[in-house]
Amino acid sequence: MEIKHLNGEEFKEFVNNKELRIVDFYATWCPPCKMLAPIMDELAEEADGYQVAKLDIDQEIDVANEFGVMSIPTIIFFKEGQEIQRLVGFRNKDELLDEIKSLK
Repeated sequence: MEIKHLNGEEFKEFVNNKELRIVDFYATWCPPCKMLAPIMDELAEEADGYQVAKLDIDQEIDVANEFGVMSIPTIIFFKEGQEIQRLVGFRNKDELLDEIKSLK
């Protein structure tokens, strides 16, 4: 499945689900975000029991502020609209897959 780019309205609908939801808070100008992008694309393609989306903090500053995103990339894991885990900074695919397995 292709990675979804969320706006503020879509964000609430996306995370309010029983299935694990993963949101990559990023900015287009951020080098570590650019390094993470292909990994997040792969996770979205291989998704089984979870979904992945991205949220541009420059375009959706209210959502970023609501969740206290101060550094990017920040990856927040949600279930039923609630944050259950947060990773700040670049992570490789294996680290992310381990985290997904522990949260599913």
